[in-house]
Amino acid sequence: MMIRKLVSLLLAISLVLPLAGCWDRRELNELAISVAMGIDKSGSQYQVTVQVVQPGEVAMQKGGSEGMTPVTLYKAEGTTIFEAIRKMTTVSSRKIYAAHLRIIVIGEELAREGIGDALDILSRDYELRSDSFLLIAKGTTAAHTLGILTPLEKIPANKIYESIQTSEKVWAPVISVTLDKFINDIESKGKNPVISGIKVSGSNEKGGSLGNMKTTQPAVSIQNNGLAVFRKDRLIGWLNQEDSKGYNYILNNIVSTVGHVDCPHGGQVALEVIHSEAQIKSSFQNGRPRLAVELRTEQNVGEVKCQIDLTDMQVIRELEQQAEQVLQGILEHLLEVSQKKYKSDFIGFGNALHRSNPGEWRSLKTDWDEIFEDAETDVTVKVKIKRTGTVTNSFMEERE
Repeated sequence: MMIRKLVSLLLAISLVLPLAGCWDRRELNELAISVAMGIDKSGSQYQVTVQVVQPGEVAMQKGGSEGMTPVTLYKAEGTTIFEAIRKMTTVSSRKIYAAHLRIIVIGEELAREGIGDALDILSRDYELRSDSFLLIAKGTTAAHTLGILTPLEKIPANKIYESIQTSEKVWAPVISVTLDKFINDIESKGKNPVISGIKVSGSNEKGGSLGNMKTTQPAVSIQNNGLAVFRKDRLIGWLNQEDSKGYNYILNNIVSTVGHVDCPHGGQVALEVIHSEAQIKSSFQNGRPRLAVELRTEQNVGEVKCQIDLTDMQVIRELEQQAEQVLQGILEHLLEVSQKKYKSDFIGFGNALHRSNPGEWRSLKTDWDEIFEDAETDVTVKVKIKRTGTVTNSFMEERE
């Protein structure tokens, strides 16, 4: 009898449990769906900006019946970011819903002070996505950056997100850094973080109006702009375009990119990188760490602006040597910037040393940035040209 009662009780509980699945449900018409968040410092307080989608305007085929903007910005200040987000209910009739956040933009001023505390809530709150892209607003505030409307993509956050991904695949001076990857780099003793930067180009104050979207050449635009170098959670400087490419070469982030070499008698040949593989190696010599980078790439001839004979294997080898010298110069300059200018191992040699020599690493990790500054480095580059295109020599050469 007792067993029968126990079975009946368990069955009743099993029927009740699924009913608890909707305890925290929220209706769509009660939420303000944010796709981008910006964080700046305003005096001693944080200023938080969210870019909220206006669903009716985005759904319209021609930009909305009343000519309204596809997104709305809400701002609030607070002693903590959590307070500022909740405080937005004073200006928004709906609670900010951040589960669809695509990008998080940090103003440069705050980034130079340190963003560790600012990111605490972003990693702690279950509603916020840890795979959102983290970006630095170069030379401006996050609020200003998120206020620019963009053509082609109605939602500016989508434009920035897609632009980072596309440029990462075909051009290479940028990198998509998620919130969880940034936090992992902060916690690492052997690598400092790097984040892509975005810049507002143009001085027109109408970047937040629909007029900026209704012209062939927008007065204000948002552009990818180099990589931001950190020491732990503080921004310490920026890499230019060539150094940013060098960083991605070493970190094996190159999918494809384009460069050029000079021809012997003037002109250039454009080369497309179709495969790239780098290795970071470390060893000890006389008690000192020795660091090395080995890079191998495969490239295609993409454009010829000079008179050369691409059917001659000796000419191809000379182009390969030229390309090797160019890449070697890029990587060596990046290492110099890392060791001498910023004194920050943002490449990850410390992690490589940890993997290859864990015993020695234990005695070096506390003062690694100082030790890294004086470490000897070697760079080796090998380039192989695979294809010259559907034609051999330029048709302009034939014409001449």
